[in-house]
Amino acid sequence: MAYKNLQSFIDILEQNNELVRIKEFVDPHLEITEVVDRVSKSHHNKALLFENTGTEFPLLINTMGSEKRMCLALGVAHLDDIMREIEALFKMLTKPKENILDKLAMLPKLSQFASWMPKVKSGKGDCQQVIDLNPDLNKLPVMFCWPFDGGKFITLPVIHTKDPHNGIRNVGMYRMQIYDEKTTGMHWHKHKVSAKHFNEYKKLGKRMPVAVTLGGDPVYTYAATAPLPENVDEYMLAGFLRKKKVELVRCITQPELEVPADADFVIEGYIDVHEDLRIEGPFGDHTGFYSLPDLYPVFHVTCITHRKNAVYPSTIVGIPPQEDAWIGKATERIFLAPIKMTMVPEIMDMNMPVEGVFHNLVLAKIEKSFGGQAQKVMNAMWGAGQMMFNKILAIVDEKADLNNYEQVAKHVFKNLNPSTDIYFSQGPMDVLDHSCSKMGFGGKMCIDGTVKHEEEISVETYNERFSLDENKLKSTFSEICGVNDSLPAKDIQCIILSVRKSKPNHIKKFCVELQESGLIQGVKMVLIVDASSDVADISSCLWRVCNNFDPKRDSSVFTKYNDANKAFSTIYVDGTRKTRQHDNFLRDWPNAIVSSKGTIEVIDQKWESLQLGPFISSPSLKYQDTVIGESAEIREA
Repeated sequence: MAYKNLQSFIDILEQNNELVRIKEFVDPHLEITEVVDRVSKSHHNKALLFENTGTEFPLLINTMGSEKRMCLALGVAHLDDIMREIEALFKMLTKPKENILDKLAMLPKLSQFASWMPKVKSGKGDCQQVIDLNPDLNKLPVMFCWPFDGGKFITLPVIHTKDPHNGIRNVGMYRMQIYDEKTTGMHWHKHKVSAKHFNEYKKLGKRMPVAVTLGGDPVYTYAATAPLPENVDEYMLAGFLRKKKVELVRCITQPELEVPADADFVIEGYIDVHEDLRIEGPFGDHTGFYSLPDLYPVFHVTCITHRKNAVYPSTIVGIPPQEDAWIGKATERIFLAPIKMTMVPEIMDMNMPVEGVFHNLVLAKIEKSFGGQAQKVMNAMWGAGQMMFNKILAIVDEKADLNNYEQVAKHVFKNLNPSTDIYFSQGPMDVLDHSCSKMGFGGKMCIDGTVKHEEEISVETYNERFSLDENKLKSTFSEICGVNDSLPAKDIQCIILSVRKSKPNHIKKFCVELQESGLIQGVKMVLIVDASSDVADISSCLWRVCNNFDPKRDSSVFTKYNDANKAFSTIYVDGTRKTRQHDNFLRDWPNAIVSSKGTIEVIDQKWESLQLGPFISSPSLKYQDTVIGESAEIREA
């Protein structure tokens, strides 16, 4: 389904009771974030249209923050509908063509492919109804999202660049910190295509044109985030999803670039490749922690155009779940078919839990037919596009339902021998992963939770009955602050401990001493989190572990043998914050993203006037104690 513009999507949201209009003034400086964080994590999760932002433009947010709204944005009943359509296309294209009739049958489909290709039209588009050649970014209701952010950030920019050699377009999404009315940062990571374009312009010594769009058909926003192969036009994907080609118009001051005619805003400009990079950040990021300051190119704005009655789209990211979790879910479903058809034919399903913030934790279900198949899948997936950033990969066979996390955990632990079925590697990591000892490079772990074939079993194991005396455990190990031993009763041989560190290499030594004490029996995995963590909140603890854990560095596996020389193994996972003092960790460590007490109080007082239904308390309250100091990075004494 193609939306004529962003306003038509707003109309559909309203018709489906998925939008709330807020007429009361809510400040884009911190306050909108706090309102959205409450709503997006509640049972009253809706898209929000803030009509009074202190500027002439309303602000639209959380439009894709649920499965239903994500489906509305993409014009489907279910996200799997797109996966099935892609799978059918792959099968049709790869099917042997035995005669002329088979080849003729392809013609309508080839015509359909052509209808998805973007088209540049002459003249101006609706996105250029108002042209401002003396642009001022401060006229837009750009949000200052979190207390320790480095400034205001445009958070849903669709950024257009071209390869200077062949003119192939790339469309990506990279946050933009506003420095002043005419300049921003351009936060593209070294792995991104636009960063490669920048490097090519730098070699040529040429000024790099850039165009940024906001709004229009929501499919454009999704397509900009999609993990497409390099040199595949994102607007072809958008055309396929909306079943209508994207109409583009040339920019006013950067005519080398084309943008969707129906966008709400176009910010045109350039990057001077001779100019020094500038500090950008910190920024409260999708990991739930701040990404810390670093050097990035400076974007100079030459023109801002917009529709009459334009709406400014925005989003927030932070401790999950947020809107980006559902954008990630769409990617998980849409790109399952290409992965299956081109790289991993045995894969049956894939799931990225929100606690893993996309790359950190991926569950994969395979149709297993031979020994070592999980390792084959592991290697294929870690070599597949953005899956190279994956940290923890858990593989199960066809007997597990990936949408039932408890069932998945039972299946994994039933079939897991930690000493032989967990594989460690190293490789490229997301530069936002703060657990890596070196930025962008760290450990990976694959957990083979499949039923084993005879040839895969190298060690005979025994089952050990679970036992744990919490009082004795705490009296013996004074550093233990909390114990969650609820999972073994569900046949999930895992416990969670919160621990207060106080000396160098504390966790390493603690794991050895705890294992030797024999106070815990029948556990295959021990997750260790910081003393401030609520061990009763398993989801929160898993989120912390996925962020704070480098698998190769922070794992300890122990094996013991019974009288029959059968083995039982346990893996200890250190999901605590790493420090120089206790872990010899030399990089800066970020704070978790939490609203300030002052902002929480302001929204508490405003809540009734916002007409958002029953009062929702701030999700930040349970994380207040985890914030250390008054900056994005934790500064050790």
